[in-house]
Amino acid sequence: MSTNITIPTDLWDEDEETVITTWLVSDGAKVEEGALIAEIMTAKVQYEINAPASGTVTITEEADAVVPKGAVIGTIE
Repeated sequence: MSTNITIPTDLWDEDEETVITTWLVSDGAKVEEGALIAEIMTAKVQYEINAPASGTVTITEEADAVVPKGAVIGTIE
């Protein structure tokens, strides 16, 4: 069963898109739930994305991709 890695919808108030500034793990990496896995930036504010589950990461949106709130940027199997 896979778990989506999504851009949270409650980090900022506006409907602005965000940029994935960096992935802190590689595609195929094993992670533990709660581990810091990516950073995003919106309106010059940096936010951290933590793993929603433990497992193997599959990245679907690369660094520098522009994505909306709620977008799925990867999965964890």
